[in-house]
Amino acid sequence: MATNIIIIDDHQLFREGIKRILEFEKSLQVVAEGDDGSEVLTLVEEYRPDIVIMDINMPQMNGVEATRKLIEKYPKTKIIILSIHDDENYVTHALKTGAMGYLLKEMDADTLIEAVRVVADGGSYLHPKVTHNLVKEYRRLAAGESAARVSPYVPAEIRRPLHLLTRRECDVLQLLADGKSNRGIGDALYISEKTVKNHVSNILQKMNVNDRTQAVISAIKNGWVKVR
Repeated sequence: MATNIIIIDDHQLFREGIKRILEFEKSLQVVAEGDDGSEVLTLVEEYRPDIVIMDINMPQMNGVEATRKLIEKYPKTKIIILSIHDDENYVTHALKTGAMGYLLKEMDADTLIEAVRVVADGGSYLHPKVTHNLVKEYRRLAAGESAARVSPYVPAEIRRPLHLLTRRECDVLQLLADGKSNRGIGDALYISEKTVKNHVSNILQKMNVNDRTQAVISAIKNGWVKVR
């Protein structure tokens, strides 16, 4: 069955580009488009999509406010926010409102497709750069708390979780913490994106987490990766 998608963005050219990328995939179908958040309730009521992809900055109603209204009426709606902002305040606000994904508009086609598939399957997805920034902020706050206790939060010597993951999976986990996309990880390790996806899937399963961000945060807490 196809995943039905609505795109809401006030830039027609960008919206058309997103649509073309998505419809290259036979399993994805764009069923409607809009150019402002104020349209989203009407469109969702009419088309009942699986996913709404929505810009954060729009003239009448922004994506975060539209997300809030949409979740109030249709709580099971899966929403991916598009943004030019990688600041953690924008990200956390969108996620707290109910979005399940946050992508930067500088994303490549593979990242867009991957995000849609992850969210369609019930997971959450953050652009790799956003994940890295959140991790850095988390590490900064954690380090501040640790300083108050006069003990390092993460040991200087990284403890690779070889009791849980293979060596290659440890390498992939570190590159996830570095904010690398699947393509970036593949380039760094000289492996295919398909192999990277398999490693990431195994990591999530073994760590008993739902998505990449949870895996990275858990790895930092346990001192399994460096934040660089």
